[in-house]
Formats: sequence, C-alpha cells, structure tokens
Amino acid sequence: MLGEYAITGGRAADIAASVERGVSSGALLPGVALPPMRELAAELGVNPNTVAAAYRILRERGLIETDGRRGSHVRAKPATLAREAIRTELPPGVRDIATGNPDPALLPSLTEALAAAARRYAGRQGRYGDEPVVPELEDAARAAFGADGLPDGPVALASGALDAIERLLSAHLRPGDAVAVEDPGWAGLLDLIPAMRLKVLPVALDDDGPLPESVAAALGRGARALIVTDRAQNPTGAVLTAERATALRELLAHHPDVLVIDDDHGHAIVHQPLHTLAGATRSWASVRSVAKAYGPDLRLALFTADRVTADRVQGRFQLGPGWVSKLLQYAVVDLWERGTHDTAAVARSYGTRRDALIAALGERGVAARGRSGLNVWVPVADETGAVARLQAAGWAVAPGARFRVASSPAVRLTVSQVDVSEMERLADAVADAVRPGPGTRYA
Repeated sequence: MLGEYAITGGRAADIAASVERGVSSGALLPGVALPPMRELAAELGVNPNTVAAAYRILRERGLIETDGRRGSHVRAKPATLAREAIRTELPPGVRDIATGNPDPALLPSLTEALAAAARRYAGRQGRYGDEPVVPELEDAARAAFGADGLPDGPVALASGALDAIERLLSAHLRPGDAVAVEDPGWAGLLDLIPAMRLKVLPVALDDDGPLPESVAAALGRGARALIVTDRAQNPTGAVLTAERATALRELLAHHPDVLVIDDDHGHAIVHQPLHTLAGATRSWASVRSVAKAYGPDLRLALFTADRVTADRVQGRFQLGPGWVSKLLQYAVVDLWERGTHDTAAVARSYGTRRDALIAALGERGVAARGRSGLNVWVPVADETGAVARLQAAGWAVAPGARFRVASSPAVRLTVSQVDVSEMERLADAVADAVRPGPGTRYA
C-alpha cells in the first residue's frame, strides 16, 4: 500500500504532516491508497478519531480524496504536487514546446521602460499610505476596460493573474464551496482551487467557449463562482464569441449571486475581440495580466470589478503585500505610453504559427484546436504513449493530464517558439505519435 514509507505522528496535525511530507518528497505517489483509519490508528497507537481528523485535514488541503469502500487515496493531482511537476527531464537535443512561454523575440525590451520607471519614481517616491495604483496606470487601464465594453468599476492590481483570481475567490467563497472552471483548463487554476479547499466543478467547452448546458449543470450542482477565459484559452485556444457570451449571460441572469471572473490574460497577444461576462451577475471581475505580452517576470495584473468585490480584495491586499511595486507600474505605463511594442504584429505572428501547424496536421488527418493564443491542443487516444513517442522524435510536449479533470486525453503543443518553416516536420512527428503504425510499441 505505502511501500517503505511509514506514516508517523500522535496527533491529527502530525499525522497529516507526515502524509504531506510523503507526497511532497515523492515517497507517496498520486493514486496510492492510504491505510484504513482503524488500521493506521492501531499501528500508531492512537484513537481512530485522531486518524479521521488527520484525513479530514488532508482532504481539505486537496491532498487526498475518499471514495466510499475504496477508502482514501492520494489525489491524482494533489495540491502539494503542482501539475507543472508532471514532467520528465529532457534529454539533450529535445525541443521544449511544453512550457507555454511566449517567444522572447516578440517581447519588448524592458531596459528603457525600467529606466523610465526609475526616473518617474525619483520624482515621486512611493510612501506608506499612498493610493495603490499610480494615476497614469489607472487612467490608461480604465480607458482600455471601457473601450472593450466592460462595466465601469474600480481599477485594482495584483501580482499576476493567478494572484488576482485567488484573491477574488477568497473575497466571496469559503472552504467547501464549488467553483465552475473550464475542462480542459489552466493547470495553475486547477491546482489553486483545491489548494484553497474549494471544489472543482468541470465545465466542458468548444472553440466558442464554455457550453451553456455544462455551465447550467455546474450551477445546478451549487457552483458559487464561474471562471471563464475570454481569449487564448489555455490549453485549447478557445475564444468566447458574442453569441456564446449572450447565451451565458441569459443563463447567469437566473443566478445573480454567482461570482463571475473573466480571465483575459491574452488581451495583447490575440486579434479576436473581447466578449465579456462582466456584469452578468452582482459580483464580477475581469482580470488582465501583462505577462504574456510583456514578459513573465513583469508580475502585474490589472482587474476591474464591482465595488463590493474590489473593496474586499483591496482591503485584504493592504493587510499583506500592501501594493504592487510602483516601479513595475511605471514600467507598464512607459510601455503603453511609448506604444513601440506592436501587439497586433505579435498576435499575427502567433496566429500564423498556430494556423500553419493546424493546417499541416489537418493534411495528415490529425484533428487539432487552436483558435487563439500560444497553444495547439491535439486529442489523442494514448496520452502517455504520444508524449513518449514525440520526445523520442525530438519534441517535448505537455501531457493533457496537466489540464484535465474529466475531459478526454490530449497533448498541448506551444507554438510560440517554433518557426513556420518547422511546422511540416513537427506535424509529421505528431501524426506518427498519435497514429503509430502496427509495428510501433507503446511506451
């Protein structure tokens, strides 16, 4: 059951910590069965209620799950083990198209932006008690949100999109509440929700966004929040269309207490227009990270929200980090004011690469999805085998297990650092990997 790993402890907290150490170290692998409570209690010399309390702690932390007579098991993707850890070390010569990074050649140089930020800061140094958003950034963000049809609301900041989403969920939800989220969806979000002791309710989607019937089912099961990626959906590239947004708004009108969060992380790397769900319910927010367009190390996400939600998030933020660095804020202001970074050209470049790969795969009879963003999603029958065969062919792709809850197996290919001239060769490798010949041995 546990191999050579021994669970220790005399208190519930100690027993839970022992199991957590085993999961973190890799000694207790995903899916491994834990001892029945009475059996472990007898082994440790404690009351069975103590073990029951330890297992409850572990369930709340997203580490284990209990399934009736099957007992308790380490979760397939425990919160302690981030989905990004589901990977293998790459041998020399293998191209990494798994990690989802933007093309460095399409990112602006931050040298002048940071120098300009330092100059602004020298004349207006930050102080405790200052407003959390510098006026120039707030004005620019408000104008951009308004131009995209978002409701008028406060402008706030967080240290990246995932930080913003965590704070928004914390402002309204409590442990045990359910969150409707796209499946397949963003790996970081699928890790975050159970880590917050919240429950994931998967929502199916097609290229036009979440399916209304699947959203309705999640709301019927008690979802307190819905998170939707407007554009550049990770991993499928889906784009929320005007028609789908209208259908979802009509549905959400019957659930006014649900928190709706738009994740628009791809706003500056896509050419598709925004169709927001913001304002469909009383509690809403729309989040925009600058990481994909300006660099992953520029840890800043802007969001707007209804007044109550914004006040809750900003009030709690002031009790922790306090504010996002004014230097980073001024750097973003400089990038926007100078306007030297051609985001339309960036969107075209990514679109050309995606379209080239999808067309090449189609010529080989391989279905693929990728309407926007950096990624192409390829359904496969044997996910593990496809990943292994592609690596043997010189390409490291992301296993769909990082992004799935109940949806079908697939692999994700990030095209941001693959030249169009390489797409035919990549398509050949993918076709061979997903449709191996009769003599091919599965990994």
